[in-house]
Amino acid sequence: MIPELGHFALILALCVGLTLGLLPMLSRPHDAALSLSVARRAAALLFALTLLAAAALAWSFAVHDFSVRYVASHSHSTLPLAYRLAALWGSHEGSMLLWLLTLAGWTAAVALRVPGLPAPMAGRVLGVLGWISVGLLLFVLGSSNPFLRLMPAAADGRDLNALLQDPGMVFHPPALYLGYVGFAVPFAFAVAALWSGQLPPAWLRWLRPWVLSAWAALTLGIVLGSSWAYRVLGWGGWWFWDPVENASLLPWLAGLALLHALAAAEAREHFKRWVLLLAIGCFGLSLIGTFIVRSGAITSVHAFATDPRRGVFILALLGASLGSALWLYAARAPRIGGGRPFALVSREALLLSNTLLFSVATASVLLATLYPMALDALGLGKISVGPPYFEAVLLPLLAPAVFLMGVGPLARWQGSRLPELTRRLRWAVLASVATALLAMALGRPGGLLGIGFFLAAWVLCTVPLGWLKQPAGPRSLRFWGMQLAHLGVGVFILGVTVVKGFQIEREVPLAVGQVAQVGAYRLRLDALESFQAHNHGGARAHLTLMHGGEVLAVLKPESRRYRAQDMTVSVPAIASSAWRDIYVAMGEPVGPRAWGLRLQYKPMILWVWGGFVLMSVGAVLAACDRRYRAREPESPRRAVRAAGCSG
Repeated sequence: MIPELGHFALILALCVGLTLGLLPMLSRPHDAALSLSVARRAAALLFALTLLAAAALAWSFAVHDFSVRYVASHSHSTLPLAYRLAALWGSHEGSMLLWLLTLAGWTAAVALRVPGLPAPMAGRVLGVLGWISVGLLLFVLGSSNPFLRLMPAAADGRDLNALLQDPGMVFHPPALYLGYVGFAVPFAFAVAALWSGQLPPAWLRWLRPWVLSAWAALTLGIVLGSSWAYRVLGWGGWWFWDPVENASLLPWLAGLALLHALAAAEAREHFKRWVLLLAIGCFGLSLIGTFIVRSGAITSVHAFATDPRRGVFILALLGASLGSALWLYAARAPRIGGGRPFALVSREALLLSNTLLFSVATASVLLATLYPMALDALGLGKISVGPPYFEAVLLPLLAPAVFLMGVGPLARWQGSRLPELTRRLRWAVLASVATALLAMALGRPGGLLGIGFFLAAWVLCTVPLGWLKQPAGPRSLRFWGMQLAHLGVGVFILGVTVVKGFQIEREVPLAVGQVAQVGAYRLRLDALESFQAHNHGGARAHLTLMHGGEVLAVLKPESRRYRAQDMTVSVPAIASSAWRDIYVAMGEPVGPRAWGLRLQYKPMILWVWGGFVLMSVGAVLAACDRRYRAREPESPRRAVRAAGCSG
């Protein structure tokens, strides 16, 4: 009866979610404190019930309960325990349960932090989160129930998709959902403020740590997914501009725009309307991403569902949540005042420029992602929008944003003198130009290589200038978080530029005893063998990696055939260091003792993901700043002084 217990827990969670959503609507102003007390307990109960439901489904996977249809479809008696538990989010129904659990977790976290907020505002925030939970619970119970029984029970399961049987499956989806769903909290804060018609001075301070936390988790989820695809899919790439990959990039880019708008809004009370609109937009883009993955409109290794009826429900949820929020915005936002005037050369102007650039970049990715789907739905043909479009459109938008990222922390609020900024930045400009020219002379010809090295050097040179510009004394975690995130951008750009400019790829047939060259490295095929494992078998190659006569590693790529699904997957072998990867993947046999191999030299590929990790850690540091833990309102003078140390 464990699955029935999980099903019943979701029904109870729906009742609790309704209670949470109705409380701020039905309670009177003088009952706000009592209503908030009940709402906090309801939020905790909502999380406990969804956790119970998830535990019931995990138990069904752990004990091979093939009478549960979802378990029978995505597990197998030979599947290792770690992958059986991770199979909980391996397809549509279970991943929606993870969506719910993550949302309930964020709601409970907000309930723990609300004592620092006015009771009416806190109650409305929890109420909005409650209504989102209700919509998702209705979706799960109505069309995506993971606890449906299979009568009679299957003798064995169909197994988890072979591409998902990787450690990345254990960590990537929870981290991605933590960020994806986390943008529901800024959305709830924005709707609650518009609902009340008030934007208290401390509202921005309440909002910012939630934005930083969600963006940090989404950044980590993206890097885990990118590295997983690199290790598993066998083609050696780290981003393919797949529509489902873009679904996670959209709220990430919008979150960048929101963070830059928040920096100015919190310090100088500018761009409050931008903050409200972007907070609504980030969650709206998360729901659009959910629609892309689950509507059946696309076929992708990342897509979960092929049933268009589920897409209709998600569109209805998107329309209800986004439509009501935008209606409130249209009605209430005009009453919100702006800050004081600022000069064209000022920190406010630079932050506004980056907010606009990141917003336009988000719109460009959204258009390229939805346009082919719209044409297909209207029967007007199929088109594919690939890397050339994104590189041509995003580079002119993001390159200026990165350049301004180096200038912004050195500019003054309200106005800076251009000669003063030029004097501060002259050595950074010279070093960046020299780096770009040197890289173009040593690498492959092309302007993109020079632009990449210029921007990487620019960020890495201007970050220390931001440290030196600050007055002596202790600096806030928010300041160090911003600096670390900007440093991560420079590391990321450097990694991408070096990989793009200097990588080497070869596809060669190799017989036992033969040697192939890839860059300055040599690979000798020593042996080919057959092997059998718990749920798969196949062929394995043994290759010796050499450089200058020295043996560096023995690589063992595999071509696996998963027995339950009769599916073949190439599992590459990678020799990694901080400066390069040697990547070997098996293709098809070309003889009795020969195999087709894909050999790749990837210089500084780890720097791509290292940059993202630095960005994520920087956002976490900034979110932990003590100003966001303080409950008492701050004076405007102190807020401006702290913002000057953090950007």
